[in-house]
Amino acid sequence: MRTVILGVVGSDAHVVGITILERAFEAAGFNVVNLGVQSSQSEFIEAADEHDAEAILVSSLYGHAEQDCQGFQQQINEAGLDVTTYIGGNLAVGQDSFEETRETFKALGFDRVFDSETDPEEAIEALKADLGHRSREEASSEKIQLGS
Repeated sequence: MRTVILGVVGSDAHVVGITILERAFEAAGFNVVNLGVQSSQSEFIEAADEHDAEAILVSSLYGHAEQDCQGFQQQINEAGLDVTTYIGGNLAVGQDSFEETRETFKALGFDRVFDSETDPEEAIEALKADLGHRSREEASSEKIQLGS
């Protein structure tokens, strides 16, 4: 069973969304480690390392996710983790265009960025596709290593 780390980053205390996501991802066959609300970057990273997670799913609804996620990808890299990273919610206060917000979070290193209206099934299908693609890449590199 594939493990994902789920939580609300920073000072955000919105819990309903991650509860829905937790249930949806579990129903889809994932092992979900739910950090709850007001989780720090280091808590996500430590949990991903401890549970050998394949993905980190970050939620934020209070509009300050950009500040909360500065340097997150760098810390993931420094920890030597190979994880897929998603973020979703109401990520920016007064955002004019979600495309601009998406580009901001892609630049911060997130693999996928979702708005607050995203259906959990969309994120689940995206993660299955991303992890399936990653597994094929890993299998290909293992074959290359074994064949050399």
